[in-house]
Amino acid sequence: MAMEEVYRKFIELVQLPDDENKAKAMEEFFKNLNTMQLPEYFNWAEEIFEGIHVKENGDKTALLWTDIETGEKKKFSYKELAEEGNRIVNFLRGHGIDKGDNFYMMIPLVPEIWFSTLATVKGGFVGVPTATTMTARELEYRFKTYPPDSVIADEASAKVIDEALELAGVEPKVKIVLGQKDGWTSYDEVRKESGTAESAKTRYDDVIFCFFTSGTTGLPKRVVHTATSYPLGHLSTACFINIQPGDVHNNLSQPGWAKYAWSSFFAPLIVGATATGFYYSGRLNGDQYLQALDENGVTTFCAPPTAWRLFLLSDIGKYDYKLRDVVSAGEPLNPEIYEQWLKYTNTEIRDFYGQTESTAMIGNPPWFKGKIKPGSFGRPSFMHDVTLVDDEGNEITKPGEVGHIVVRVDRWRPIGLFKEYMGDPEKTAKVFVGKYYYTGDKAYFDEDGYWWFVGRADDVIKTSDYRVGPFEVESALIEHPAVAEAAVVGSPDPVRYQLVKAFVILKPGHEPSRELALELFQHCRNILARFKIPRIIEFVPELPKTISGKIRRVELRKLEEEKKKKGERGEHEYFYEDFPELKSKKS
Repeated sequence: MAMEEVYRKFIELVQLPDDENKAKAMEEFFKNLNTMQLPEYFNWAEEIFEGIHVKENGDKTALLWTDIETGEKKKFSYKELAEEGNRIVNFLRGHGIDKGDNFYMMIPLVPEIWFSTLATVKGGFVGVPTATTMTARELEYRFKTYPPDSVIADEASAKVIDEALELAGVEPKVKIVLGQKDGWTSYDEVRKESGTAESAKTRYDDVIFCFFTSGTTGLPKRVVHTATSYPLGHLSTACFINIQPGDVHNNLSQPGWAKYAWSSFFAPLIVGATATGFYYSGRLNGDQYLQALDENGVTTFCAPPTAWRLFLLSDIGKYDYKLRDVVSAGEPLNPEIYEQWLKYTNTEIRDFYGQTESTAMIGNPPWFKGKIKPGSFGRPSFMHDVTLVDDEGNEITKPGEVGHIVVRVDRWRPIGLFKEYMGDPEKTAKVFVGKYYYTGDKAYFDEDGYWWFVGRADDVIKTSDYRVGPFEVESALIEHPAVAEAAVVGSPDPVRYQLVKAFVILKPGHEPSRELALELFQHCRNILARFKIPRIIEFVPELPKTISGKIRRVELRKLEEEKKKKGERGEHEYFYEDFPELKSKKS
């Protein structure tokens, strides 16, 4: 089956009624997809985006963008979006950027992020999505690890990038800025390029995306995805969300994270739907966002539980939603959120699960409507061969038994699974063990086959919709002259799921105090992105460790959970929110 046929068949199936017939048809479709011989070469931007959607529905709206704070709106058809992407391709090529060279994208949720992402695929570049919250220190590590060939940024990010480039001692061939900045080329020059461009001849396994993701025992890993693992792999994501050609889709996610590529870009655009982007500069305003959903006629919507909790503080019943399908991802969805949203909107939030390393792997598909178990994140997708194993690597068959979520790769290698950790075969080997890929998460399934998330098998902290690796935060804390040792874990929180908490051992000559806690909070603010800053600091005399000297974060997490249940507070425990000196728009 040719790639064009694959996408056309999927688009046909996704429009079927949400019932058992659709389930059977999708199961058969993915069964054939999992075993088909992939073509040696595939460029989704040329063959599907342009070959199907631009060619047949070029005037259809591909992107609706709104600044929900100012009311500014922009609209682009499929033909116009293709042309904007081609201009970036031509500009980069004209400045010596070739297939396989990287393209750092550090811009907020503005139309240019869609143009840049499309250009990455069309030109065969390696897109490196980069959050605008990154500090110079964090960028320095990235630039030393993976020196940038080209960069696009907004004016604020460009300033931080220049600082990081100097620290790293590298310089890209071209730097594009949305606006004006000395030493950078204004995006106005890109607009002068031709709207047509030749596509790169990309092999099915050529790398086109590199995501930096945090770990627990080291600095960020580089997750790489290929010309097929995302453009083709996200058929599983589009299936779970249930996006159809006539839909207006919105995903509440910021660029720089894999979730944007998942649901703001690929999931809607692979089926020919309309993607929407709602920009806001500060903190999320629930009422403004819900109003934007209403005014733009959004029919399919994806958001993390943090946002759902915020929405429930708004008057959600006053809007005239056009919503047909709503989904949640990023962390476990609380049953009470599901119940409250259903009560006021008459739509069920369908939870699903995946990673930067994959596409949607487990979830509540559209044919589960009316059969959802609140709190369960559904069942494995038809694309990924997911199962559970115990600590010895034996597959679990008994309901209720907690195990490691793994993906079998011996019967077929799921198209949506990442290729490797770039430049780190040792870390790649740690997650690909025998015939399994270990996700690092734990779960169990019940008697009806519904899966229930338990938690991280490692120590990555989930705060709001972000993942934070303890190592980075601990490293920042230890740089302070008063700190001898630090251990960072997630502390339970009803709004953000977890807060970043640091247990700190002080060097001799230093005593716990409010003043020192303030110093440490301010120290971290100068080094870390704001979502990584500890929100709780507790000074302790010692830390639990293994015989070999490794910190037992699992024990700290358990103690923290018990303490929070009892409402207890440590003698030398300090909360970020209790310091008026730290209050600001960026705190």
